[in-house]
Amino acid sequence: MLFLNLMAICFKTCLLIDDNYIDNFVTRKILESGNFAETIVVVGSATDAIASLRAGSVVPDVIFLDVRMPLMGGFEFLEEFDKINIDKSNIKVFMLSSSLDPVDMRKSTDNKYITQFIHKPLTQKALEELCQ
Repeated sequence: MLFLNLMAICFKTCLLIDDNYIDNFVTRKILESGNFAETIVVVGSATDAIASLRAGSVVPDVIFLDVRMPLMGGFEFLEEFDKINIDKSNIKVFMLSSSLDPVDMRKSTDNKYITQFIHKPLTQKALEELCQ
């Protein structure tokens, strides 16, 4: 049986920021199979993501961001993201994490950039809801 995904592409460029190779691999495959974005850029650290955003080499309209990463975590990324002089009004940030810490949940709810907190692993159903 051949499965054809007829879901329209939701976003032009998706930036996936996570230090875990396996999580990145799985999330990227789910994003690709769901036709979520035309381009998916995967970076293994928040510092690399900040550098790419500052240089203008990545101009995302959606970001999936892990909470806990070495050197710079998700919330520290958002502090640096706030300082970058780019138009952020159309960028959706989804915190994608395995964290069950209520403090992380509250901080993500209180952050002006975070659209939604999503628990790992990302699912096709969650993607469909994000595209609505």
